[in-house]
Amino acid sequence: MITLDYRDRRPLYEQVVERFRELMFQGILKENEKMPSVRSLAMELSITPNTIQRAYVELERMGMIYSVKGKGSFVADSGRLRSQRMKEWEADFRRLAEEGLKLGLSPEDMADRIRRMKTMEEKGGEDHD
Repeated sequence: MITLDYRDRRPLYEQVVERFRELMFQGILKENEKMPSVRSLAMELSITPNTIQRAYVELERMGMIYSVKGKGSFVADSGRLRSQRMKEWEADFRRLAEEGLKLGLSPEDMADRIRRMKTMEEKGGEDHD
């Protein structure tokens, strides 16, 4: 379910948060679904329970999960989360598109770059253009 990149400079808890966010946004983890226990996930990933607990605290702070005393942690309203993230993405996209236009890129140039990026992603590589 979750893999960590030990060469990544980011702390492990941030990687755990990112992976869970991706799983939630993709609909793999569904609303009200129980999250893995801190201990079991720590054992599975061979990291300390404190690291997982820190990730869960961050996910809860972000409103992505909620805790039920004695029961564990559960995925929050994924539809609302996805909608919130989509709004953030639209704002980022708008800002970057405006910057691209100021740099002289045409909408067609930007669309071509998106298509190339998608093609490279499907091939499993990166476009260093």
